[in-house]
Amino acid sequence: MNNISIKSWALDDRPREKLLSKGKINLSDTELIAILIGSGNREESAVDLAKRILQSVNNNLNKLAKLTKNELTTFKGIGEVKAIAIITALELGKRHQFEEVIKLTKINSSNDVFNLMKPLIGDLEHEEFWVLYLNNANKIIEKHQISKGGLTATIVDVRLLYKKGLALAAVGIIICHNHPSGKLKPSNSDIDLTKKIKLAGETLDIKLLDHLIITEKAYFSFADNATL
Repeated sequence: MNNISIKSWALDDRPREKLLSKGKINLSDTELIAILIGSGNREESAVDLAKRILQSVNNNLNKLAKLTKNELTTFKGIGEVKAIAIITALELGKRHQFEEVIKLTKINSSNDVFNLMKPLIGDLEHEEFWVLYLNNANKIIEKHQISKGGLTATIVDVRLLYKKGLALAAVGIIICHNHPSGKLKPSNSDIDLTKKIKLAGETLDIKLLDHLIITEKAYFSFADNATL
């Protein structure tokens, strides 16, 4: 039996109308996803379809953001265009969250860096290497992706890293990369690269303050573990 369509619902129960009349804060995750996908299929409304998609990831938006286009299009009623809309919306939300945190952020501890970078690289399935450039008050001037690699490694050009630092007149840097494997122990190449970056920074009078290895749930700090 077909479900009742959204058009026959009371106006206050329709996602778009509800957003306009009551504000976005009053919409559930399901209703927001329903607005994104616009319509359902012959058997279910957009809201029911959105609910089923969310249930498939235990109503976890972080897990939803990891779904690929091919995984999303396995749901009846989700074609390539709708899948891309969902992926784009979640990525924009992720970037917005990161930019809100980074504004005039002062770094006081390794945990501050983890909270800042986890939304950006913590759940990636490939390695990325990032640098935070800091002024003399330990406030972030800019964050920059140095490289993007495969499942287990990424290549870092130390010259480009410090070229950016000199252009920004940075006093210190914090480097970080993720381990898609979830393992926090630094590899020999992680240790060697840290030493190389630290030594180059001493020559340029830009201090390497820390190197973090980040996973979805935890991190390893070279500075906290006295390995910097």
